[in-house]
Amino acid sequence: MHVGALAEYVCVPESAGFVKKPAGMSFEEAAAIPQAAFIALQGLRDREQAQPGRKVLINGGGGGAGTLAVQFARFLGAEVTAVDNSLKLEMMRSIGADHVIDYTQEDYTRSGRQYDLILDLAAHRSIFDGLRALRRGGIYLLAGGAFLPTLQAALLGPLLSRLGSKKVVFLLADTNREDLERMTEFYQTGEVVPVVDRTYPLSEAAEAFQLIGEGGAKGKVVITV
Repeated sequence: MHVGALAEYVCVPESAGFVKKPAGMSFEEAAAIPQAAFIALQGLRDREQAQPGRKVLINGGGGGAGTLAVQFARFLGAEVTAVDNSLKLEMMRSIGADHVIDYTQEDYTRSGRQYDLILDLAAHRSIFDGLRALRRGGIYLLAGGAFLPTLQAALLGPLLSRLGSKKVVFLLADTNREDLERMTEFYQTGEVVPVVDRTYPLSEAAEAFQLIGEGGAKGKVVITV
């Protein structure tokens, strides 16, 4: 997979890492896993904030990476709150979210509730808003969103983490074979599986991107060739 490319063929370095597709996995499901799985696994794995008794919030929980993150946080035993628009609430519940929030009706940063870990996949405001909803000792992970909060997390995150009681981390996913193998294991046991909303032929890629841009995609949208 080459980020940013839509083509029938693509050339990638061997070092990018490849794993064999399990027999029971469709090509559409296989296409939905890379990058999204890296963000979900690397965002939540090995962090004590994502474990039984802890509260995790996934902002953008109805998207490609978000649906995997919700399932993975549930697998780790955390109490999971997923945030997205009203079209995706029931779907997020169906994949394991304990609580769901419609961001068009409720601002989670002003609800008064606080979380041990926030994985923000759709940041569109200052990171200081998100920090209001974070407990002392918690971690705010920004993995996607608008330019301003991304810049804040990248530049101010290390300083805020050193000086304050809350950590801010700008998450850049690392493409590697080991995490693809781990995701394959999760898929085969049924613990974490990609959610594919619909597929489009390559000739209708513009329509696919329009659906995503409008926030209507539940999980991943896949281009078939």
